[in-house]
Amino acid sequence: MPQTARLLRTVPAPLPFTGAGDAPVAERAGPGAPWRLTQRSDAEVVVVDIAREPGATPAAEVRFPAPWPRADASYAVSPTADLAVFAGPDAVWAVDRAGDAVWEVSHPARPSWSGGGSVGFAADGKTVWVHVVAGGKEEWLVVDPADGTVLARAETGTSAAGSVHVPHPDPGQMGLSIGEGQDGAPLRWGRWNGRTLTVDSYGADDLVLLAVSPGGGLLLAVDHDQNTVTVHRAGDGSVVGGVPAAEVPAHPDADPADEADDPGPCFDYAGGFVDEDTALVGTVESDDEHGAGRHWLLDTARPALIGQLRYPLAISGYPQPLGDGTWCTASPEEGVLHHWTRA
Repeated sequence: MPQTARLLRTVPAPLPFTGAGDAPVAERAGPGAPWRLTQRSDAEVVVVDIAREPGATPAAEVRFPAPWPRADASYAVSPTADLAVFAGPDAVWAVDRAGDAVWEVSHPARPSWSGGGSVGFAADGKTVWVHVVAGGKEEWLVVDPADGTVLARAETGTSAAGSVHVPHPDPGQMGLSIGEGQDGAPLRWGRWNGRTLTVDSYGADDLVLLAVSPGGGLLLAVDHDQNTVTVHRAGDGSVVGGVPAAEVPAHPDADPADEADDPGPCFDYAGGFVDEDTALVGTVESDDEHGAGRHWLLDTARPALIGQLRYPLAISGYPQPLGDGTWCTASPEEGVLHHWTRA
């Protein structure tokens, strides 16, 4: 059954953007925190705190000069927006608002074929987790953001083309979704108790982690081939259930004459929890050759497809759920984020 989206507000992006690679990102700095907008260019990272009611005066911007271009380094901003950490080709740098390097963790240069590792702050901001892709091995580090001290490290046993950190509301837990190109998608789950780091593998190296539920009990993932969205228990990675892409209706603008050669809808490597009981995913990538991309609500308890979201205006790209009953979409044509809820 179709579901209707209601526009809450429109937030101007601080930087120009053209697509997913440079689009503003809506995120929460930690449990219960207001949502904020972050955006990356080759020269800087911009953070705008959206702790305001719709229509209120825009919040002040915080800008961090970037030590490497966007294609060469991933980044994460602390919950208090006083520090940005960049994972570069041969080092990890922490940069303050003035652009000064607070600390550096050097490592051997990553392979030329790799897109590099990634960084992610724990929910309380007291640790930063770093996936280092270097030379003959890859490591997962837990680092003190105050001075760059490496508190713990563990090998991931992977060959990453890239990775993404997915924080858990419990600051002692972190998800790491690793892409190995055509070879697979290992998912590592880390636990740090203040003394030791333990790492578990979820999903038989074929699972892309999309999000953790607001309460921390569930994970949302899609298989490497993008055929099924699954819900998992965060504690052990066990499967609650899944929704096959085969249950998604064909795009309304698809040519029936091409049905034999059309693989049909597939789920995107993007999505998350609208709230504890509802997830939001897209079939934007596979819809693109037919027309406008579509977004789908899922019931996470069964799990099951609820229906397609209908918007009162044209939307672009992937949904960015915030876990509080709302989500955002980025519009390159208008240079804004649209903030939505269910009508």
